Amino acid sequence: MPAYDFTAPRLHVESDLAAGVVLPLDRAQANYLLNVLRRGPDDPVLVFNGRDGEWRAHLVQTGRKGADLHVSERTRAQTPRADLHYLFAPLKSARLDYLAQKAVEMGAGTIRPVITRYTQGERINMDRLRANAVEAAEQCGILAIPDCPEPEKLGPALAGLAPERLLVFCDEDAPVSDPVRALREAADPAQPPPLAVLVGPEGGFSDDERAAIRARPNTVALSLGPRILRADTAAVAVLTLVQAVLGDAR
Repeated sequence: MPAYDFTAPRLHVESDLAAGVVLPLDRAQANYLLNVLRRGPDDPVLVFNGRDGEWRAHLVQTGRKGADLHVSERTRAQTPRADLHYLFAPLKSARLDYLAQKAVEMGAGTIRPVITRYTQGERINMDRLRANAVEAAEQCGILAIPDCPEPEKLGPALAGLAPERLLVFCDEDAPVSDPVRALREAADPAQPPPLAVLVGPEGGFSDDERAAIRARPNTVALSLGPRILRADTAAVAVLTLVQAVLGDAR
C-alpha cells in the first residue's frame, strides 16, 4: 500500500479533530469540494489542523450548496514543524506567492520577511502570505503549518537567530565555487545544526548589511553559480542545495 493517499483531496481546518467530529464546511470549502473537485456523498477527504495529525473524513451533502465532513479515523500522527528558517526580502505579490509556496514545499518551517535597504515591497499582505503557506501544506501532505512571523528589519532578524543556528547567506559576491563543499565544511552532515537561509532583494545587500551578516558567527556565505538569479528562483535553488547536503533530503 502507498504511504500516502494521493487520490483524496486535502483540506486544512481550524477545528479540533477526533473520530466522530462533524465539520460544517463554509460556502467556499463546500463549493471547492462539490463543484470544483466534483466530489459526491461519502467521497473521502483528508483533513488536518496542524495540531491533531491527519484524519480521514467523508462528505455529507446538507443541501444544494452545503456540506459537512464526518471525521472517522486518523491516518497520520502529528509531526513537528520543520526547523528550517527561510529569511527573505519581500517581493511583489505574484512572485511572493510563488516564493511562499515553494519555500513550504521545500521544507521551510518558518518563513520570515526581512526588510533590507534595497527591499522593493515593504508592505506585505501577511494574510495572503499565510494563506499561500497553508495551501502549499494542503497540496504537499505537510502536517505542521509553517510559521509566518511579521516582517522584521535585517538587524533584529539576525540578532533573533539562536547562536547555534547555521545561517546560509546567499551572496552573489561570495568567492565560493563549490557550495556543496562549503556547506559540508560549515557543518557535519551526519549531525547538522538547526538551519536558516537568507536571500536578499534583487538589488542585493548594501556593503554595511553584507558586513553585518558576515560578522555573525556560524554563518556561511554561498554563491549559487555564475548566473544572477531572481529572488524567487534563488529560493528554490538554495533550499534544494541545503536540504540535499544538510537537510532532510540528504
